[in-house]
Amino acid sequence: MAKGNPLQEQLLKAGLVKKSKLAEVAREQNKARHGKGPAAPNDIQRDAERARAEKAERDRAIEAERKAQARSTELRAQARQIIEDRKVPRTGEVEYRFTAHGAIRTVLVNDDLRRKLSAGALVIVQLDDRYELLPRVAADKVRERDAGMIVLDHGQGTDTGAATSEDDAYYAQFQVPDDLMW
Repeated sequence: MAKGNPLQEQLLKAGLVKKSKLAEVAREQNKARHGKGPAAPNDIQRDAERARAEKAERDRAIEAERKAQARSTELRAQARQIIEDRKVPRTGEVEYRFTAHGAIRTVLVNDDLRRKLSAGALVIVQLDDRYELLPRVAADKVRERDAGMIVLDHGQGTDTGAATSEDDAYYAQFQVPDDLMW
């Protein structure tokens, strides 16, 4: 201590403070006098911090997209599994025609399956490049996971209720008895 404070020297001689504590206080006073505090961030540091924040935001967005994609893939796989497990075996020689993706498609069914399809008890779903029949309960589960797999569902309610009831009344007069159906 070259220039000591007389009060500090007296406290040191009396044994009330330690030499290391006096040195620490002297350093702090020196820093306060010369104004050496934490440096203000410069442009480069601000740019670096902004870049880190932008990268973190991009990473979060990419991770959210990745999770959404994985969830979509998982739901599609679940829908495929439901179709494989619950598909109705198709037997018969009667052609049942329907439209899928702008083209007319055909599946071979028997009379019982045709009636169930028309009534909405069975639904046609697309699995890869083939079409399968599913019971209504299984089709609802598939719809929850991937509605795009449902190709034909006569059991879904339509928004044109008045027009449908008029059409039903008109066509009811032309109904053919079941014993005359082929």
